[in-house]
Amino acid sequence: MSEIHWISWTDGDTEHTARWHSESGMPPPRHVVVADDRMNTSTAYRLTCEGTALLWQGDYHQARQLLRALGRRIDRKAPLAASSANAAFHLERRARGHRARVLGRLLVRLGADHTLALRRAPDVRAACDEAYGPPGPTAPVVSLRELLGVLGAHEWRTKGVDVPALGARIHPHYGVFSPVRGEYVDLVAQAPLPRPASPGGPAFDLGTGTGVLAAVLARRGVGRVVATDANPRALACARANISRLGLTEQVEIASGGTLFPPGRAALVVCNPPWLPAKPNSALEQGVYDPGGAMLHAFLTGLAAHLLPGGEGWLIMSDLAEQLGLRAPGELRSAITAAGLRVADRLDIRPRHPRAADPADPLHAARAAEVTSLWRLNPDA
Repeated sequence: MSEIHWISWTDGDTEHTARWHSESGMPPPRHVVVADDRMNTSTAYRLTCEGTALLWQGDYHQARQLLRALGRRIDRKAPLAASSANAAFHLERRARGHRARVLGRLLVRLGADHTLALRRAPDVRAACDEAYGPPGPTAPVVSLRELLGVLGAHEWRTKGVDVPALGARIHPHYGVFSPVRGEYVDLVAQAPLPRPASPGGPAFDLGTGTGVLAAVLARRGVGRVVATDANPRALACARANISRLGLTEQVEIASGGTLFPPGRAALVVCNPPWLPAKPNSALEQGVYDPGGAMLHAFLTGLAAHLLPGGEGWLIMSDLAEQLGLRAPGELRSAITAAGLRVADRLDIRPRHPRAADPADPLHAARAAEVTSLWRLNPDA
């Protein structure tokens, strides 16, 4: 059980205490003051930059406007010039961390049943139940910025994300990486299946997330797919998506938190986080893999989990190389060191908007990025 943190504040002559909740792992603020519609942006900006949190008790829409105004104040500061793509990456990460900390200091208090008792506030109970679990015995205080993320995730979960390669929609849960970038899904949908995988299988989908790749494999005719993930939220999300798609007879969502399930497979697919850097929060674990731990666990364990004639598919972007986070040729060397050989490599260019946005601090690296599906066999 995670440690419970508390925050306190004074309203008039009355001292209050409440439970602090942060999905990003932000520590509880040491100093909290009450704020409402009378507080202007300049005062709010000064206080939040100094480390003081503002517990909002005014109008909900005014709070959202104040959050946007604070964001504009932060973004006014001219970015520092970077000498390389690697330096640009670390400067941007630092700037994003500062922005998150400052904006995360505008707080709201939820009711014990996850209601938000602010004027003109929407009903947030369903979204909070999905993200935070059933209401507890005490009313929590959360960052408004986080709450807006929870509401946005609820909308995505409700309407889903269209996946053309699947011919259906995938419904991501809060805290589970969404398949909004379809390039890697297209690669899995188009790569030739190794002969033992279809129609029999089995295939393993390691780090399944929403279950999208397991679903694609099942739709391609793989008779049995076993999907794993270390994130309990991802397992619940994948089960819901596989059930919604009517694929429960073909796809098993394995619990237990191990990367490889027991046994061997004709095809093992892995789409690990692409950047070998430390995540700043639990919500970034779908993007950042410290030291490439999941990547190397997949490579070193692959041969022992393949059936004769089987194949491993590694889906990786070269963004880490473009940013100087991984040396050119390092991935291929790791493949060789694991006793594997490259049978083929399928490449695709990014289609997401940031790759075409020259205002993005990492534009040059994103524009040059290539996502690849590496077809790997044990080195005979």
